[in-house]
Amino acid sequence: MRIAMWSGPRNLSTAMMYSFGARADFAVWDEPFYAPYLAETGIIHPMNAEILAAHENDPHKVAAACLGPIPNGKPHFYMKHMPHHMIEGFPLDWAKSCVNIHLLRHPARVIASYGIKRAEMSLEDIGFPQQSSLFSQIGGLVVDSADIRENPEQMLRKLCAAIDLPFDPAMLSWPAGGRSEDGAWAPHWYGAIHSSTGFAGPEGPLPDLTGDAAALCAEALPHYEALAAHKIRLD
Repeated sequence: MRIAMWSGPRNLSTAMMYSFGARADFAVWDEPFYAPYLAETGIIHPMNAEILAAHENDPHKVAAACLGPIPNGKPHFYMKHMPHHMIEGFPLDWAKSCVNIHLLRHPARVIASYGIKRAEMSLEDIGFPQQSSLFSQIGGLVVDSADIRENPEQMLRKLCAAIDLPFDPAMLSWPAGGRSEDGAWAPHWYGAIHSSTGFAGPEGPLPDLTGDAAALCAEALPHYEALAAHKIRLD
């Protein structure tokens, strides 16, 4: 099985990669199209030079590897992808051979979290319209990060059942520290996950956004709500 897990940034996506990576039967890959996205767009992100130097920049080679041999001879492959990395001209046909899952988080939480690491952001940076468009193109399952944090075991059991994969209790915890598969960007973005050993508990009230952040949230919210209408329910 090859899983393509699609989400915007600051969206429990790395914790989900660590969760599947804790299984003995899965290899994982961290945002393989990030370097091609930076190389093609010229957008400058934190650790830009390090990312471009450490990772494959050619989207066609990355796409081929998505369907190539699974690392370490594992039977299953979990790939963490971001919809906004799949810019026009990047190959997407490979995704038809994968189980596609779309991971959501309320835009108010995404914006508040993203702003801590990168002050300037646009709707395209946080990926909501791209995720909505991608779902229209390739379909797939939808899960909400809030439901996973509310009850990790129950939600992961539901997700595994939906993709005909036996649940493994190993998915509920992982060792503190990084993984060898972490992208070169990990030192900037992964501080919280590196200090964790499992999923954090339920989140509190939504952040109180003002000004540009509130306006951005209002733009993103219809995309989130449209996708959330398709999500696997916790209860």
